[in-house]
Amino acid sequence: MKKLHILTVKSFLGPFILTFFIVVFVLLMQFLWKYIDDLVGKGLEISVISELLIYTSASLVPMALPLAVLLSSIMTFGNMAEYNELLALKAAGISLQKIMAPVMVVSIFITLAAFAFNNNVLPYSNLKMRSLLYDIQRQNPDLQIKAGVFDNSIDGYSIRIEEKDARTNLLKNIRIYDHTDRMGNIIVTTADSGYMRMTEDESILLMTLYSGHSYEEMQKKKTGKSREKTYPHRRDVFDKQEILIELTDFGLKRTDENLFKSSYQMMNLSQLLYIEDSLKNEIKDDQINLNTTLDKSSYYKNKNYLRKIESPKRFLPDTISADSLRADSLLSDTIKVVYFDLDSLFTSYDKDKQKRLLTQSISLARTTMNFVSNTNINVDNKVRRLRKYEIEKHRKFSLSLACLIFFFIGAPLGAIIRKGGLGMPVVVSVLFFLLYYIISLTGEKFVRESVITAFFGMWLSSFVIVPMSIFLSYKASTDSVIMNVETYFTFLKKFGNFLKNLVKESSGDKK
Repeated sequence: MKKLHILTVKSFLGPFILTFFIVVFVLLMQFLWKYIDDLVGKGLEISVISELLIYTSASLVPMALPLAVLLSSIMTFGNMAEYNELLALKAAGISLQKIMAPVMVVSIFITLAAFAFNNNVLPYSNLKMRSLLYDIQRQNPDLQIKAGVFDNSIDGYSIRIEEKDARTNLLKNIRIYDHTDRMGNIIVTTADSGYMRMTEDESILLMTLYSGHSYEEMQKKKTGKSREKTYPHRRDVFDKQEILIELTDFGLKRTDENLFKSSYQMMNLSQLLYIEDSLKNEIKDDQINLNTTLDKSSYYKNKNYLRKIESPKRFLPDTISADSLRADSLLSDTIKVVYFDLDSLFTSYDKDKQKRLLTQSISLARTTMNFVSNTNINVDNKVRRLRKYEIEKHRKFSLSLACLIFFFIGAPLGAIIRKGGLGMPVVVSVLFFLLYYIISLTGEKFVRESVITAFFGMWLSSFVIVPMSIFLSYKASTDSVIMNVETYFTFLKKFGNFLKNLVKESSGDKK
């Protein structure tokens, strides 16, 4: 039995390592395709690109592990079934569960390692990858001036060249507009030809110009003579001139990584729980503050308002006297609810008083509405932030456990398909993984919109996949042929024969 376990584990580890790197490579190519516009044409060094790819590959590991386990499980047990190894082991009295046991133990270790990686390594790799990608996106493109168009990539300058020799890099018919003083086209330099190169540290652009001239308007301070129309300027002619332009926006500038540490993707489980509790307390405090403020400023803005009524007896029911109400209100600070005719009370005032009351009421209502609206917006923003942290917390567990769930999908499925290699197993694995991924995205979207709870939304895909794994394990244990194409052809053939016999019997009865 020990040799059988070693053989099964070796048969599993080989395809697992192979498929894991293949999946990471495919996901990495998808990442490069998505951000190709941010990487091309910026003169990035090989070390910077390699660093970005390494951190990106690490961030893709949680997604690659479940798919690698699924694919390698199908390949391992598919090969064993295709070469009748499973049949021989079952004939020797070894059940499929015992054959799967050593690989199941390996899958459990992979699940635990995946959780440790998601909780400790993934936040660090996400922090490095996101900060580096942000710096690359902010970097200006590498200086490549095209012929026939104005180039404004250098801050404060507009440069145009008519022709560019691709072999010698000679520039012809050069025009340079200096806008560093922010006063328009007051400094213009033209040249018949020239060269352009950057220093090694990419901080200075050196332009060597030949056979040209420069023109500069001499700006004068305004005088009291409004009719004065003089245009002083300076014009220089040169055979050779060198211009140094400082490049302040070129080259990769690294941002402080502490600016990104507050993101939910850069936190481990303990940090997520701490932020989650803090946000819940803040939301609760905002709701309490809303109710308290409304009680003080709107509902009971003036507790002693009834005391200021000159003749409250006219508006009170017969069972309540004005004297008793006034006495009660003077002796106690508590508010007693009484009923009186508001319309009669309002019409008892003069027109100016009514107008002031209406203006105050409208202003109070608008102020209250704005306060409630702003509070709701603030609470909604905090709730959306809270959902993100809850999603990330459950994702660390759900993606890790998916490795074990996919093993119980792949192993029995391989025994049923009875095909190894990278053909049918790849197709089936991709279909199952797409189903899992689509359900996960749907549940995550529902959680972000607060339609369902974070627990149910993030574990929805597992709730769907687990019954399927139980069903497939049962079918594999009973040597089911549900994935055998010949079975369905045989069924269709029998069904066709049944229809033919039915037609013949019906035609015979008519005769």
